[in-house]
Amino acid sequence: MPVKLYRRGEIWHYRGTVAGRRLRGSTGTSDKARAQRIAAEKEGRQWKGHLDGPASVLTFAQAALKYRASGRPTRFLAPVEDYWKDTPVLEITGGAIRQAALVICPNAGPATRNRQVIVPTQAIINHAHSLELCPKISVKRFPVVRREKEPATWQWIQTFMAHANPHLGALACFMFLTGARISEALAVTWEDVDLNARRALIRQTKVGAERWAHLPPPLMAAMANIPDRKETVFKYSSRDTAAPQWDKVIRRAAIKPLSFHACRHGFATAMLQAGVDPVTTAKRGGWKSPAHVFATYGHAMDDETVTDRIIGTPLTQSPSMARKALK
Repeated sequence: MPVKLYRRGEIWHYRGTVAGRRLRGSTGTSDKARAQRIAAEKEGRQWKGHLDGPASVLTFAQAALKYRASGRPTRFLAPVEDYWKDTPVLEITGGAIRQAALVICPNAGPATRNRQVIVPTQAIINHAHSLELCPKISVKRFPVVRREKEPATWQWIQTFMAHANPHLGALACFMFLTGARISEALAVTWEDVDLNARRALIRQTKVGAERWAHLPPPLMAAMANIPDRKETVFKYSSRDTAAPQWDKVIRRAAIKPLSFHACRHGFATAMLQAGVDPVTTAKRGGWKSPAHVFATYGHAMDDETVTDRIIGTPLTQSPSMARKALK
């Protein structure tokens, strides 16, 4: 049955069967001539998809809806959805995606353009590819100059805590001893914390999963000293509200200015240098890839006596102890 128009009140609707599929919907208009054009376009798209394959009619908006429905991470999706809208997926090339990154993030660096535009756009299209709706796409990333990140140390954290209020001090301690991102730490509620079992539930925003984090004794003590316990543990609503207070503590304590992320970086670095393998470190800190942990956080030790570990000699052995060992 071809598509036909009918009215509901003042609005024209269409219905019919095209290429074995039933079409039905509203044209959104009371103008019959416009409604006929809309219905004809719907019918034409259905025939085109039937004859030329689903890729011929798939729009980015449709692909994005399927991606969202799959339960994948949705961070950074809105800006790329607004940019591409109903652009046919077959018209989107790698070069066009790179150009979109320049438009969407005009003042950002290459890493941000890769993360906020290229990655989500490619993920949406390639998810549609996995559903056999369109070809796969690959996009050349903007080159990023890797700078070695400076990690926080336990000594830095202790000094910070000594000059911070209980909420902020506990926040720094939590990120360092659990590897939580700032957004993940600020989302922790008291319902997520089991002080008896010494653990807390962390919702991993970047990888779309959850993990239980162990709470070492210093962190237990810091969290136990938090007053005015409300829904969230660390009081601050976002990193923007916590950042000014964070910077004030750093100035007051006269310590090296480090970011929130330096605490997570410090967790990985300390774990690796303590001899914990990258697989365990990645699991405990919520990284998807142990290889990423090793490549990003595996700093070389400056202590030249580290080779003593090969034969089981303590790392910090003094010269006198070494002489005694030789006798």
